[in-house]
This record gives sequence, C-alpha cells and structure tokens, in this order.
Amino acid sequence: MPRSAASLANLDLITLAERLGRLCRQQGVTVTTAESCTGGGVASAITAVAGSSDYFETGYVTYANGAKTRLLGVPEALLEAQGAVSREVVEAMVIGACRDSGAGLGVAISGVAGPGGGSPDKPVGTVWLAWGDAERAEAVCRRYPGDRRAVREQAVREALVGLIRRLETR
Repeated sequence: MPRSAASLANLDLITLAERLGRLCRQQGVTVTTAESCTGGGVASAITAVAGSSDYFETGYVTYANGAKTRLLGVPEALLEAQGAVSREVVEAMVIGACRDSGAGLGVAISGVAGPGGGSPDKPVGTVWLAWGDAERAEAVCRRYPGDRRAVREQAVREALVGLIRRLETR
C-alpha cells in the first residue's frame, strides 16, 4: 500500500532513497537525475544507499545553460524564451536525461536557491521539478522557504518523494 505524501515528506533522505531503491528493484526500473540548483543532491542521496548501482547508472549536474543544451538536448531557444527556471526547461531536462541514459524514470530540478539571483517573477526559493521518461514529463513549481541549504534540501526531498509516488502508482 502506498504511503501518503505527507508521511513520505517526513522521512529522512536516506530512508526515502532506500524506499526508492526497493521499488526500483521490485519493478526492474532504472532512474536518472538532471539537476541544476541541487548540484547533484538527489544523485548523492540515491547513491548513499549500498547497491544503488542496480538501479542508478547516470546522473547529470547541468548547472549552466550550455550544459543543459550539450548534455540533455535542451534547445537554446527554449532557454532564451522561458529561462532555465521554467516548466518547459525541466520537462526537456528530464526527457533528455532519460533518453541519453536509457533510464525508465527520471527527475529534473532547476531553481533559484539564493541568496541572490531572484527576480519578482522568480524569487529566491522558486524551484521547478519534473518527473518523467524519454517520452513525457510532468512538472510542478514550488516556492520553498529558507536559506540556500533549506531550499536545496526541500527540493531533493520532493524529488525523491515524487519518484517514489510514481513507482507506487504504476
């Protein structure tokens, strides 16, 4: 029986990563990550679990726009039109990561962790997350409170919870 989103959100990152690993093994699914503002935090949490190489082979840290284009195939025109912190870009990131890695499920994150870099329409704490595969993605925008560390940790947690939810509802 799937855990509720609220109960998952209260678990520590290692416990979430262990749950993700069990589900990946049970379903024979591999996962990938495409991260910007979290700088590899999701991949780090996943690989903190012994044996994670069974279901995690590749993660991408694409902090700069050029890396998003070069490694994930995000069109430059999309980055210019929408900005890196947008639904369209994180959806393209997760699709590109899954295509390149061959993973069956992925998560992408791009946001403004602070303390600077915010704008009126994308203030510090604005983070877009997308989950999907090589064909489709779904994204959400969050506004996380707190300092840089807090914003990044909340994004990593939500990324893991989102992966778990998608596997639990397959």
